[in-house]
Amino acid sequence: MQTEFCKKLGIDVPIFAFTHCRDVVVAVSKAGGIGVLGAVGYSPEQLKEELDWIDEHIGDHIYGVDTAIPQKYEGMEQTSAADLVKMLNDAIPQGHRDFAEKLLKDAGVPEWPDKDDEVTLSFSAVQAQALVDEALKRPKCRMIVNALGTPPADIVEQVHREGRLIGALAGRLKHGIAHKEAGLDFVVCQGSEGGGHAGEVASMVLWPQMIDALDGLPVLAAGGIGNGRQILAAMAMGASGVWMGSMWLNSEEASAEPAQRESYMKATSEDTVRSRSFTGKTARMLKNEWTEAWERDDTPDPLPMPLQGYLTFDAVRRTHRYAGSGECQKVAFNPIGQVVGQINEIESCRDIMYRLQQEYVDALEHVNGLLPD
Repeated sequence: MQTEFCKKLGIDVPIFAFTHCRDVVVAVSKAGGIGVLGAVGYSPEQLKEELDWIDEHIGDHIYGVDTAIPQKYEGMEQTSAADLVKMLNDAIPQGHRDFAEKLLKDAGVPEWPDKDDEVTLSFSAVQAQALVDEALKRPKCRMIVNALGTPPADIVEQVHREGRLIGALAGRLKHGIAHKEAGLDFVVCQGSEGGGHAGEVASMVLWPQMIDALDGLPVLAAGGIGNGRQILAAMAMGASGVWMGSMWLNSEEASAEPAQRESYMKATSEDTVRSRSFTGKTARMLKNEWTEAWERDDTPDPLPMPLQGYLTFDAVRRTHRYAGSGECQKVAFNPIGQVVGQINEIESCRDIMYRLQQEYVDALEHVNGLLPD
């Protein structure tokens, strides 16, 4: 499974593990792939704490950091965190706040213990720049990934100046082409099956189009990858690696609460929905009463990014901390792809990595066996 992109990074297999859990980052990197820490929702201080831990435990292996700098968002003209916070607070209607709080209260979700805690500025250039600065202090952090759109030119230049690689996700062909024109080192091409922010075109259709259009720029295939057969399909189309997120959510090392794990293992591939109800942009997640409530005609419409994310930050952290309380899972934010239907047990990251590679080899042998003698 070695590719030129693998060799450039110095990793054994082209498996890129997107995760919000530092333990998964370390485990996957030690198993021959590369863990990529999703930093959206972190403050610079929180990211420093996470990366300090990763640096201490990852040994000689490398990792990446994923953040989110959308091309357009409400308040993007603000140049300071204080100004952006004021603008966001002033822009969120009280009716939206009341509606969100009622959903949490009806589900029995406990309140956050410290009402004075500062809400993290997710999905803004103000926040993302600080996170990139913190990540680039770490020699073992070899790649920066932007989850939303082409990164600003100054960040691309900053990452290259530090000798690191920078890439971005793309759910549409034109976005991938824009990434290449901006000088990015790779593109993560995510089909609609993927969890989180993905486009509308299915992976099997989008991957080969993106690979052909980018003509040599490394493309990592994402969306709908949960076993070695699916990895082989991506590699057969010319992908330089695979980007996987959902499959690590139920790993032994993941920070998921028991109630979340139960939700993952009970869900089928038909139990996800693309919804704007948590971030303001369409993202795939487990459907529940929260996602359905924001879609009704008699309820508020989700606000633009980052207003909706700022509004729902408290809901996200409360439903994560109190995942097993009341009927919390009815309103919890569980971003995950359609491969959730393949998540039926708890495995260690090392075992997942081994299984993926063995399934890949078995599938390759099967295909080779179809050739005439």
